[in-house]
Amino acid sequence: MSAEKTLRTCEKGHQFYKSSDCKSCPICDKESKPETGFLSVVSSPVRRALLSEGIDTLEKLSEHTQKEILALHGIGPSSIPVLKASLEEENLDFKS
Repeated sequence: MSAEKTLRTCEKGHQFYKSSDCKSCPICDKESKPETGFLSVVSSPVRRALLSEGIDTLEKLSEHTQKEILALHGIGPSSIPVLKASLEEENLDFKS
């Protein structure tokens, strides 16, 4: 049985339905998605988690271990291969 969806309005006035307590607006998420770069190939929760930690470049990402990145809310094991591939394209890797 799924939770009941409720109508919400974000700070920008977008209206959307959500069944979870997550406050993110799907319309704002789409509007803020970059067209290029590694943040354009990850999901919105991953992008929000990284940006909330100030990780907006691959160089900054490479300063963290996989374990540190996985500890962020919104990032799961399936996002690591995508992030790792982006790092490898720039001859970078997660911190050991």
